[in-house]
Amino acid sequence: MKKKIAILGSTGSVGRQTLDVIRKDKKNFKILLLTANKNHRLLLKQIKEFKVKNVIITNNKSYLILKKRLKKVNIFNNLEKIDNIIKSKLDYTMSSISGFDGLKPTIKIIKKTKTIAIANKESIICGWSLIKKQINKHKTKFIPVDSEHFSIWSVIKDVNPKIIEKIIITASGGPFLNLNNKNIKKTPKLATNHPNWKMGKKISTDSATLMNKVFEVIEAKKIFNIDLDKFDILIHPKSYIHAIVKFKNGLIKLVAHDTDMRIPIFNSIYCDYYNHFKSNKVNINLLNNLNLNKVDKKKYPLVNILKIVPKKDTLFETLLVSINDELVSLFLNNKIGFDDISIKLKQIINYKLFIKYRHKKLQNLTQIEKLNEFVRLKTKSLSVISKTK
Repeated sequence: MKKKIAILGSTGSVGRQTLDVIRKDKKNFKILLLTANKNHRLLLKQIKEFKVKNVIITNNKSYLILKKRLKKVNIFNNLEKIDNIIKSKLDYTMSSISGFDGLKPTIKIIKKTKTIAIANKESIICGWSLIKKQINKHKTKFIPVDSEHFSIWSVIKDVNPKIIEKIIITASGGPFLNLNNKNIKKTPKLATNHPNWKMGKKISTDSATLMNKVFEVIEAKKIFNIDLDKFDILIHPKSYIHAIVKFKNGLIKLVAHDTDMRIPIFNSIYCDYYNHFKSNKVNINLLNNLNLNKVDKKKYPLVNILKIVPKKDTLFETLLVSINDELVSLFLNNKIGFDDISIKLKQIINYKLFIKYRHKKLQNLTQIEKLNEFVRLKTKSLSVISKTK
């Protein structure tokens, strides 16, 4: 019997790579739903290739274009329609809509799927308690798909957390790791040119500031219910090792794989089966030169944010993500300089108006949506137009 699949965000990077995996084994899968924002050209190709009968595209202009071109496909422009489309349980859902937009549909589809794979940082960082509630209620299997979290999950999924001594997440250091010339301007073009991974502009910029690792530590804390002080970040320019776990019994386990997101995606789909993923041969030279180093906190000051993350889940995480999202957007649009991201984030996170959110408990999705909108507007107004390097 074919596995029934849904992909939320099929035209994005993770969505496309999920389809790459399925493409090699089409006979065993039936895609019941694809969703996208506005890339109607790519979505149209995906619909035709995989013979998809149900799609959601939220941009109204793109929706009208597809509606006109496809008469035998059910096309919707509202993610609320998930309940109407999915009548019986899916076997697997990939949730890869980027940003806050991914949280609501992720929560909505959990009850409709046996397995939910999540590749959306914001959903987990800001709304994990809401997601976990639905996962437990509907007995849905959850698999994290970020390479670091999948690596940790694959090592400790059947382990008592009490025997874990330390979890190390690795960071490439981004494109400015070895930049010593202070006269070189850190432009959006340079910041988004990641040395190892092909990623979007937002996540590439977060990699350059190391904010992505701050988010990944917070994400791991929530997923695995492990205290922040048990996590550490090491610079690993090759991006070959994705996680290292040290146990109290003296054992150290690490997970290494090529810089290819299809590997964790593949294993999240085939986790209970034996299937072969064709990857590069083990590189002995690489293993002999793993090159792990401590983070230079002067070069990457945002890692210090982890010191003020509350132990209990609050709206602080939404505050943090929203401020960073807006600052990165301003940088990518040449409104502020690269170094302004770190400087202004530290200033704004301590803004008197925002302090209260460090202790305010998350109760519902509406809180997150309203706070995100408010914080982004405030961040924009507080950000000075003059730019640093």
